[in-house]
Amino acid sequence: MDHATHDHDHAGHATSAAAHDAHHDHRAASGSWSQAARATLHCLTGCAIGEVLGLVIGTALGFSTGATIALAVALAFFFGYLLTITPILRAGIPFRRALGVTLAADTVSITVMELVDNGVMLVVPGAMGAGLASGLFWGALAFALAVAFVLTVPVNRWLIERGRGHAVVHAFH
Repeated sequence: MDHATHDHDHAGHATSAAAHDAHHDHRAASGSWSQAARATLHCLTGCAIGEVLGLVIGTALGFSTGATIALAVALAFFFGYLLTITPILRAGIPFRRALGVTLAADTVSITVMELVDNGVMLVVPGAMGAGLASGLFWGALAFALAVAFVLTVPVNRWLIERGRGHAVVHAFH
């Protein structure tokens, strides 16, 4: 019997295969939001480590705003990639392939996150020059990372739904 025309009895209600498939698609879509949130949290962790370290080093050493941001972005990419490649390598994947998977999984997400969180830091008046002992510096950084998380989740969802981004990493877990 053709699945598209076969009716199912589900919880006492007759539903068509199309309704059943729509229900399945809804579950998959809502699942992709949770996958996207987890992927973004993973990205945020690496970005935050690099971002905080870069901003702390740049600020402590008196770097210009541009140099501090460049250091923070470079370290965010480094730590973001490191958090992804490490378990892939532990799974026995050769370095070259693991690197390719890591770059495919994280580059868009980290780029969006870095553009947003550094953009927020630049538009919060005085945040970049506030100094490490300032509540303004740490508050602006926490706010910037939170905004970056919220704006990066839909990007990661879009990527995962297309089999890209962190979807490519799941084959190695």
